[in-house]
Amino acid sequence: MLVFGTPRTAVFAHLDSIGFTVRYGRQLVRIGGPQVESGYRLVGHDAQGDVACTLAVDDETGELSYEFTRDIERGTELTFACDFRETADTVQSCYLDNRLGVWNALRLAETLEHGILVFSCWEEHGGGSVAYLAKHIYETYGVRQALISDITWVTEGVHAGQGVAISLRDSLIPRRSYVERIRQIAKAAGIPHQLEVEGGGGSDAKELQHSTQPWDWCFVGAPEDHVHSPDELVDKRDIASMLALYQVLMREL
Repeated sequence: MLVFGTPRTAVFAHLDSIGFTVRYGRQLVRIGGPQVESGYRLVGHDAQGDVACTLAVDDETGELSYEFTRDIERGTELTFACDFRETADTVQSCYLDNRLGVWNALRLAETLEHGILVFSCWEEHGGGSVAYLAKHIYETYGVRQALISDITWVTEGVHAGQGVAISLRDSLIPRRSYVERIRQIAKAAGIPHQLEVEGGGGSDAKELQHSTQPWDWCFVGAPEDHVHSPDELVDKRDIASMLALYQVLMREL
């Protein structure tokens, strides 16, 4: 957690990743909600050394397992092997959710005068750290408004290349007056943005929504395609508008 000046707003960016846990008999258990396809390359490390194996999905049962030259120790965590690709217009890799959210917060730190940057854990599989961090922030600094620096989805209503998404709701509904302030700031600044309305999904905001402190929050993030796969894809224009909007919001909120 990094504190700058006299903070009014906190930015939450989660560090954890989806993936798999080694079970028994070469079985795998999901961490979070990864996309699965036979042939995906997975990496990890156990007491015997580095692991570079292949995901196998049973066509009939959907059960997950790995293919490797030896048994991997139970409890070992496996993640997608990184294959970073960049073009003039896009970046593509596993875990842009939420490497880009973290990148956004780090770039924000270069110019931030007043605010708090929070790098949280466990968002992808149930949450946990935001609850006690939010309590500490509220009690120590009196801050009670937040931005969620995370990556959302390309959908039928949110398109790549048309700007950062301001989420009006997912499975949770933020306070309308707070979201309207963010919308007005974005509009006045002339920063390309889109409005997102979803009925499912969530983020670090769920810990704030359910806390005993009166937090306001809004998810503001670039949309990506091929979500939770080794091939997550984000348009650079959306990344640029995300950072630009955060810089403005942290000055004006």
